Amino acid sequence: MGRDELYPLDNHALISKEYVCRFLAMIMLFLVVCVENGVAMNVAPTPDTHEVAPLTVRDRVGDIVRHPGFRGFAHLLLPWDDNSAYLDTTLADVGRLMPYHGHVRPDVVVHALNRMLDDAAKGLPICYDFYTEQQKQADSGKEMTALFFLRGKPGAPFALICPGGGFSYVGSLHEGFPLAVELSARGYNAFVLRYRVGSELRATEDLAAALAYVTDHAGQLGVGVDGYSLWGGSAGARMVGNIAQYGAARFGGVGVPAPGAVVIAYTGQSGISSTYPPTFMTVSSDDRIVSEAVMDERAAGLRRAGVPVEYRKYRHAGHGFGTGAGTDAVGWMERAVRFWEEHGGFDGP
Repeated sequence: MGRDELYPLDNHALISKEYVCRFLAMIMLFLVVCVENGVAMNVAPTPDTHEVAPLTVRDRVGDIVRHPGFRGFAHLLLPWDDNSAYLDTTLADVGRLMPYHGHVRPDVVVHALNRMLDDAAKGLPICYDFYTEQQKQADSGKEMTALFFLRGKPGAPFALICPGGGFSYVGSLHEGFPLAVELSARGYNAFVLRYRVGSELRATEDLAAALAYVTDHAGQLGVGVDGYSLWGGSAGARMVGNIAQYGAARFGGVGVPAPGAVVIAYTGQSGISSTYPPTFMTVSSDDRIVSEAVMDERAAGLRRAGVPVEYRKYRHAGHGFGTGAGTDAVGWMERAVRFWEEHGGFDGP
């Protein structure tokens, strides 16, 4: 081996060019194996620094599950308890995961997910457990619960959003996170509830427990409790209605004050009470799941009971229209926020 085939390390050691090449080849092979097997190579996020590129509509559901920004809770972002059949579905077809929801806009879904990734990259926690480990061990179903937090102004009132899904799935991608992004942009603190499916009662208990958690930790979370609002669509609106009519304590939420306002979208629930909080309601005439007439009668009944009600009806938004983007219901959230501000007893965020 000639001197020209040696690379000096220092004055006392030499290493062959062949050894260097073999070592580099081994590193490259290791990296390829890691990528092929989904091993994430990353460091802890630093403020204002993205770990990886944002999601696009060309990505797949599985990319959400594997995303390092969502590590530890990515499965709770998705609608079903078992989403394995959809992992290869592109986000352009994300509406396939939520069959009870209409007008699902992939761009709106992806925008909301990327907002959450922005927060995660800044080191802001976005997913909270509101049940203890002991409670989860006693009821394994509680493993599938979480509270997602999109921050507004420190100390501003909070809204807690309950997406629908017929108590079969939780449509947070369409009917939760995008609404929270809109509220956060207006300065309000917004939470999205991932609750247990299969039972309206258990789901309502999860809502009560989440409310108790936020109330008890309001100082640490940096949110205002006075005049908070509850938002729900379809099945989620039934949960909100249960709390509005009977109070959180009936479902285990001890010490939770009544909401300043509730926002109830397209639900067949018909409960009425004179103690109901001020109520904003909305539905579309072409809803094939919820009867417009039921919503009409409930709005009239609440008004007769002396409850302040604003009721907005649309014609071409279908069922589960989320933010209303792409439908004639676009702008409904702005009206709902104004109603909340008028009746919540606060001066804005």
